[in-house]
Amino acid sequence: MRKFMLITNRYKDQNLALSREIVTYIQQKGGSGDICVSSVEDDDEKGFELSEIPSDTECIMVLGGDGTLIRAATKVESLQIPLIGVNLGTLGYLCELEETTVFRAIDCLMRDEYIMEERIMLTGEKLGGGGAHLALNDVVIHWSGDLSMLLLLVYVNGEYLATFHADGVIIATPTGSTGYNLSTGGPIVDPKARVLLLTPINAHDLNSPSIVFGAEDVVEIEMGSRRFQRDETACVSFDGDTPEHLKVGDRVRISQAASTVRICKISNQSFLEIMRKKIM
Repeated sequence: MRKFMLITNRYKDQNLALSREIVTYIQQKGGSGDICVSSVEDDDEKGFELSEIPSDTECIMVLGGDGTLIRAATKVESLQIPLIGVNLGTLGYLCELEETTVFRAIDCLMRDEYIMEERIMLTGEKLGGGGAHLALNDVVIHWSGDLSMLLLLVYVNGEYLATFHADGVIIATPTGSTGYNLSTGGPIVDPKARVLLLTPINAHDLNSPSIVFGAEDVVEIEMGSRRFQRDETACVSFDGDTPEHLKVGDRVRISQAASTVRICKISNQSFLEIMRKKIM
């Protein structure tokens, strides 16, 4: 790899100091690199456009944290360029590199000494809504107003499965299993696996465990009515962004996306070793 693009969260890399240092290092090693600024929450800037990333880019380095990497991955999905994350945040489960290891990693990348992992994504849409949305981590249906319980009917491949009385429900990828899914009691899954995870949020029925489906399965969730007025509303979030709202009777369809995200790995640490260091 010789041609790099950096996508940087400017709030994590003040004045883009580290990003510029990385680009200089790449150029000194005979490669090429440039910087795009990632859009962030509550930021008035639009962030970068796909047209800013040259078609011959061989690797995208994402500087920030897991959130920056997730947003970048879904935005550049159509380009099918491998990504590698540089953690400038806190836990950074998805971002393998740190500021202290990034330059050694660049040397490895330029010598083609890396492992490529493919991660599945989700595609989801409200039936009759505004179109499909991608998610690398999860799709979450949750209450949109004051705290209250939702009644959610779950169908798998067109067959009724169960009704959850809960604060919401999470459909997660293996990559997202260590995110919101984990905090609500869902299982940890090897990120290279090809499965879908369904985890209720604060289910009012104690016998409502997480469920693991095959990646080829299609999950539909319908918002039911708990009271006569039928005025309940909920939100559907894709990796934390909320482009859709639900009312009673609306359905969301979620399945594996056609494309995957390719993540470069420098270390040969196993999934178990990473989990032991960062979670256990």
